Amino acid sequence: MSAIWESRKIVRSELRPDVEYDVARMSFGRRLELMKKIRDLAARIEFFEAGQAESNRMEASLLAGEMDRVFLEWGLQGVSGLEVDGAPASVVALIENGPEDLVHEALGIIKAECGLNEAERKN
Repeated sequence: MSAIWESRKIVRSELRPDVEYDVARMSFGRRLELMKKIRDLAARIEFFEAGQAESNRMEASLLAGEMDRVFLEWGLQGVSGLEVDGAPASVVALIENGPEDLVHEALGIIKAECGLNEAERKN
């Protein structure tokens, strides 16, 4: 008998039980892909977080939001059980126009799949 690996998993929303997220599971290749996508953002965030000016904190917040979007686009393969503006939700529709609580829930699921702890997920 051979081992079975599913590269994606379905996760039911705890906030809205009819909603399910199709989430990519971590693999060596996907980890490299994600690291390439976020390395520059992470360095820029660190730089702006070190600054004392309010504008630095604002820039760090904006970059952190951009990084969250990268995580979502990278890890969320689909969403079901949700309509946005009368049409079945796509990943883009969820991010752009969907309920913010579901976006944050999906992001937390993806970051947990990446092995990030609670403190790292909040950053």
